[in-house]
Amino acid sequence: MNLTESITSITQEEAIHLLFLQGLQSGGSFALWRKPRTQTLEFILDEKQEPNRVGLNLEELPPGFVIHPFADQEDKKAFYIQANQYFKFNLTESIAAEELPAWLQSSLGQTKSKANEIEKLLRANTFVSSRKQVQGSEKESFIHLVNQGIGAIASGLMEKIVPARTKVLELPKGFDLGKTFLQLIYSYPNSFVNFFHIPQVGTWMGATPEVLIETKGDIFYTMALAGTQAAKGDNPLKSAAWTQKEIEEQALVSRYIVDCFKKIRLREYEEHGPKTVMAGNLLHLRSDFKVNMKATGFPQLGSVMLDLLHPTSAVCGMPRREAHEFLQENESFDRSFFAGFLGPVNIESETSIYVNLRTANFQKNQVVLFAGAGVTEDSDPEKEWEETEMKCEIIGKFIKHPSA
Repeated sequence: MNLTESITSITQEEAIHLLFLQGLQSGGSFALWRKPRTQTLEFILDEKQEPNRVGLNLEELPPGFVIHPFADQEDKKAFYIQANQYFKFNLTESIAAEELPAWLQSSLGQTKSKANEIEKLLRANTFVSSRKQVQGSEKESFIHLVNQGIGAIASGLMEKIVPARTKVLELPKGFDLGKTFLQLIYSYPNSFVNFFHIPQVGTWMGATPEVLIETKGDIFYTMALAGTQAAKGDNPLKSAAWTQKEIEEQALVSRYIVDCFKKIRLREYEEHGPKTVMAGNLLHLRSDFKVNMKATGFPQLGSVMLDLLHPTSAVCGMPRREAHEFLQENESFDRSFFAGFLGPVNIESETSIYVNLRTANFQKNQVVLFAGAGVTEDSDPEKEWEETEMKCEIIGKFIKHPSA
């Protein structure tokens, strides 16, 4: 009997190590994710070494995982990982070895050395971006950017702007990607916890709380998420108090969604909220919107709204064109996939696309964190800085202290 045959079951952590190893050794593109409030981890792999790019007619795409940067590409295409291999399992149960697909079983015997091998592959297969300089923004430069935004709002150019910054951490020696990913899953049950790797394009990990668009059966769903404060006390959802600035900021995002519905003459929709919700150690205000696509005669509402919504006012500002131009002119780095969108498309007849927030980009021996803050005329630059620090910690604390 060989080692593989003697293994009858593996733990969730061993399964995650197995998937990371399979993905990184394949030379192709892959993604892992756990949707909010579920116990299912999903994995797809496309062994092709050339990145795949597609148009955003979601309803016509084969099953896969879409990733789109913050800024539109000239051809309006997104990166796409096609689900040539697909595997899912329940995170609350051990996995019988015989339930693993054949393409995974060959790696079973490597269970003991997986974490070290994954770390080596992660450092070797990620790369330092050659785009506009990506460095940790100093506090002074971010506060200067916030003040520029407040000035532009005061002049009547915009109602809201969402400046962002980066923070660079060293990837610690002995970093265990599989264990860290599992910690994110357990720590952020209400977030879309994800990892994707596209050779020579990017390697990212995150835990985003914001749905951009979702379609399941005949139902279309989106949300307006804005306003941020630290979760405090024994019952933070009940003790939260929101300022006028935060309430207005969230109302702007809701209004933006309603304006998109008006553009396509969609009048029949449900709106619920705003209500206080928790994402990790932060609280936000959220409103939910639902549409019956069959009843309203909008079978392609997912694709139509994706085009209208991105980039949302929650990650860009309002009006969108002026805010986007301001950010392109004044931010000192390329956002890349931060504040873009990502998620599974047509996997088991569901599409769930999220705004890429609370995210980290692996670059060789470093990890770049990204965070933004919604700025209105009532903003306090010091508080906006503190908000970005809190947001960076959501992923950053697991990089700095892998056993956190």
